[in-house]
Amino acid sequence: MKIEKNVDASNMSLALEGRLDTMTAPLLESEIQGKLAGVTNLEFNFAKLTYISSAGLRVLLAAQKIMNKQGKMIIKNACAEIKEIFEVTGFSDILTVV
Repeated sequence: MKIEKNVDASNMSLALEGRLDTMTAPLLESEIQGKLAGVTNLEFNFAKLTYISSAGLRVLLAAQKIMNKQGKMIIKNACAEIKEIFEVTGFSDILTVV
């Protein structure tokens, strides 16, 4: 998985490419864990993400819990398959997917 990170003041955006699974979820976790202080807008761009597993969902949930206290988090450009995973797991009720 490839992660493109962009931080501009209180805005952080992460563009993910490839698969977010058991092997790659720790990479994403290390990119955001402890690095969200002062971030009020967190944006994930899933335009090039092809798959997400429960390990990836766990990382997103942890990020959402932090952002609920200090700002907002959105996920944009998710493909139909990933949107369906969000629906089936109930994550569509927790996450803001645009």
